[in-house]
Amino acid sequence: MDIKNAQLEVDNWIKKHGVRYFNELTNMAQLTEEVGEVARIIARRYGEQSEKESDKNKDLGEELADVMFVVLCLANQTGIDLQSAFDKKLDIKTKRDHDRHHNNQKLK
Repeated sequence: MDIKNAQLEVDNWIKKHGVRYFNELTNMAQLTEEVGEVARIIARRYGEQSEKESDKNKDLGEELADVMFVVLCLANQTGIDLQSAFDKKLDIKTKRDHDRHHNNQKLK
């Protein structure tokens, strides 16, 4: 599924199950919360912190999907075509960063 269709799927889900979008500030708070859950898993599973028993069954993919869902909600409610924005950003990064990363001695 491309981003444009993902935005449509989220919009349809909101209309069918969610009644309406939470306001932008509420969704921003939710996004922060979801990113925090991703950070917790990464810090404990891949970082130096020890993983608590209660965190061992947390699904990183599910938490990343939660982040994506809220980002799609924010894009929808602010009128952003995220597919176009992503394509534009990828083009900018490709032109700007190709040689920079290939010439970065830290990455060799």
